[in-house]
Amino acid sequence: MAEKVAEQITRVAAIDCGTNSIRLLIADIDREAGTLTDLERTMHVVRLGQGVDRTGRLDPEALARTFERSREYAAKIAELGATRVRFVATSATRDASNRDEFFSGIREILGVTPEVVSGDEEAYLSFRGATGVFGGQFPAPYLVVDLGGGSTELVLGTDRPQAAKSMDVGCVRMTERHLRSDPPTPAEIEAARADIRRALDEAAEIVPLGQTATLVGLAGSITTVTAHALGLAAYDRDRINGATLSVDDVLASAADLLARDRAQRAELGFMHPGRIDVIGAGALVWSEVVARVRDEVAAQGRELGPILTSEHDILDGIAWSLVE
Repeated sequence: MAEKVAEQITRVAAIDCGTNSIRLLIADIDREAGTLTDLERTMHVVRLGQGVDRTGRLDPEALARTFERSREYAAKIAELGATRVRFVATSATRDASNRDEFFSGIREILGVTPEVVSGDEEAYLSFRGATGVFGGQFPAPYLVVDLGGGSTELVLGTDRPQAAKSMDVGCVRMTERHLRSDPPTPAEIEAARADIRRALDEAAEIVPLGQTATLVGLAGSITTVTAHALGLAAYDRDRINGATLSVDDVLASAADLLARDRAQRAELGFMHPGRIDVIGAGALVWSEVVARVRDEVAAQGRELGPILTSEHDILDGIAWSLVE
């Protein structure tokens, strides 16, 4: 019996390297039971996308930071004995002219070739990771929003995506492009807001936002806004995962974070040090998405219900993809 159980469980390692952070998940997946059990889940801010929007190249210091963390991840993967590894890179490496340097470095360290996934694939992985743990608890269709450093994915679906759009707005990109003052000036905020709204206009032509029954937010900017809305003294993954907030709660939390300067954000006990300078832009993007979905749902004669925050995201989707 024990041998049969061992056969159906696969130990996998998933790495998600985004514009702002690199994350590792090592997990045991039981294919028959449909369960994913964490053995290691960690995140480090490496800011791989530093300056890419301006220069079109990956910065040497950003590459060095990413390679250093990748070596640590390789050691942990070896220690825990994961048999399948997938490394997914997103927006920053899509845009970089020197991405071959990044590819060869990761291949040497981890023995796998990074995959620069398309926006559609990124959206699917986020959706799979986020909704795989709902168990019918929340009504569908789900609109899953994965807010990253360089891009934001919108995915609408039930058991799988039905419509998706990747928008070129994220916390790092909007900070570098618009929010340069501390705190941001009203003019900078309005310029960023206009950028986000243009992206949402394009997204709404592809993703019917008004069909949303449950709005689900993923990734560090959104979990940080949620931690602030919950009044947490320190980051608590268990309290944030599955938390439901009203539209007004989300908008108020986001507005407060955007209005603070860096020193005031740094004083918040739940704030990751690597997110202090970009959370204002992340909060702005999330507030614009929430307000737009609220309005689109209202136009359909309904009221948007509570907004769900999930700690399960593209990282979990990458892990699932290794056995599917």
